[in-house]
Amino acid sequence: MPNRSIDPLFQLIKTLEKSEKRNFKLYVTRNTSADNLKVIELFDALDKLTEYDETALLKKTPGIKKQQLSNLKAHLYKSVLSSLLLIKDEQNIDIQLHEQMGYARLLYNKGLYHQSLKILDKLKDLARQHHQVSFLIQALFFEKKIEALHITRSSEHRAKSLVTESEEVVSRIKAINDSSNLSLLLYDWYIRHGHARNQQDEAELKTFFEQHMPERVKQYHGFYEELYVNQSYCWYAFIRQDFLMYYRYAAKWVELFQKYPDMVKVETLQYIKGLHNLLSSHFDLKNEEGFTKSLRLFEELEQNEVVQQNDNNRIQAFVYLQQGKINQFFMTGRFTEGLEIVPYLQEKLEEYQLQLDRHRILVFYYKIACLYFGSGDNEKAIDYLQKIINWRVDLRTDLQCYARLLHLIAHYELGNFDLLEYLVKSVYRFMAKMGSLSIVEEEMFSFLRKSFQFAAGDEKAAFQQLLTRIKPYENDPRETRTFSYLDVISWLESKIEGIPVQEVIRRKYLTSKRKK
Repeated sequence: MPNRSIDPLFQLIKTLEKSEKRNFKLYVTRNTSADNLKVIELFDALDKLTEYDETALLKKTPGIKKQQLSNLKAHLYKSVLSSLLLIKDEQNIDIQLHEQMGYARLLYNKGLYHQSLKILDKLKDLARQHHQVSFLIQALFFEKKIEALHITRSSEHRAKSLVTESEEVVSRIKAINDSSNLSLLLYDWYIRHGHARNQQDEAELKTFFEQHMPERVKQYHGFYEELYVNQSYCWYAFIRQDFLMYYRYAAKWVELFQKYPDMVKVETLQYIKGLHNLLSSHFDLKNEEGFTKSLRLFEELEQNEVVQQNDNNRIQAFVYLQQGKINQFFMTGRFTEGLEIVPYLQEKLEEYQLQLDRHRILVFYYKIACLYFGSGDNEKAIDYLQKIINWRVDLRTDLQCYARLLHLIAHYELGNFDLLEYLVKSVYRFMAKMGSLSIVEEEMFSFLRKSFQFAAGDEKAAFQQLLTRIKPYENDPRETRTFSYLDVISWLESKIEGIPVQEVIRRKYLTSKRKK
């Protein structure tokens, strides 16, 4: 999938359902002016293109001159959005509240102040029910404007009541804003850097977290305040690879939606993301029972209409649910079986390519490469790893590093020793530049450099020596990042025993299951 900018209008049209395209045509043809006929011609031409090409577009639209194209595209973009607004989503609380606010303003403009205030009261009740404080403050400001400009006699202590209510809402908005800022900044840190790589990263992250943590955070009550605080602790623990803390706050994140079940419809994506993190924490802790239970809960949600009837919800549910299913194959050592879903993943990644960001795509590439590597198909693993390596390094430096390391090991497995010497130097240089070398990785590079000198029959002893050196770091918090991206220990055990790596992982899984 190449790095290219996508024309916004083309991208919008390609996301439209058949019913939405039909609705657009009906909307535009109400006025059969020459400009609108050209807009439909442009719409049809863009709809038929497989990728945006202005030269090809102009050839398909002989009635449109190049000088007209920019203005027509702007007109078409606005028309598509206007037509989409006409298709009401009755489940969307934002749209309902916007509509109520619009009614209140219309009534006010007609001089019907009391009717406007009644609408605002209903709006506030609906906003409180769904914790939409931004709409509450809009309604309160509008009410204060009406009370200040007109004699409504709506209540004896109306002014004092409005002031008290406004102060309470502003206080809540500040709490939500501060906690959501911290959550967003931590997530941004992870997207740019990945996990904390060393003690310096740990120290900087701790300082950053403490400086941005809102005051009196334990006193926060309310859905959004609790949500963003849980998210902040979740990201903090995840970046540090503190798996128990990560699980604790991911569980609180999901439990919050069980405490406020109506919010599943309002904040579906937040619930999806919470389930994803809960699954990830179970995976990191190797808790298969909890993982299976959470995966079942996620699968039930994915079939719900609140997900299926919303493009964004459906796509994000696909991303996180499929990542969870791949992780289940990793956990249980069923790599070859996991390859059966790869064609489906490729199909969906192609279908959703205009809506998926690069971060998500990179994660899928790496996980698919791991499936192939674990099943013994090193050539296919290299194909997917190459897609990551060839991508411009601007996101997920940890993935870039481990893609290169796994790429190196896959070439070792294939016996491509003519490439190996160059790759060892190149990958070592890259990871050192990123400040990404851990003790375990240093040991692996040392082993690979010496691998060219091994005499026939000496390899098994060398693998055993390497395993002996890195095994003590298996539960070291500073090394968890390496083992979470690449199960080096299982790979070494497979080389020592002369069996496939997935067989080693499968055996470990079955042994742990028998012990429970």
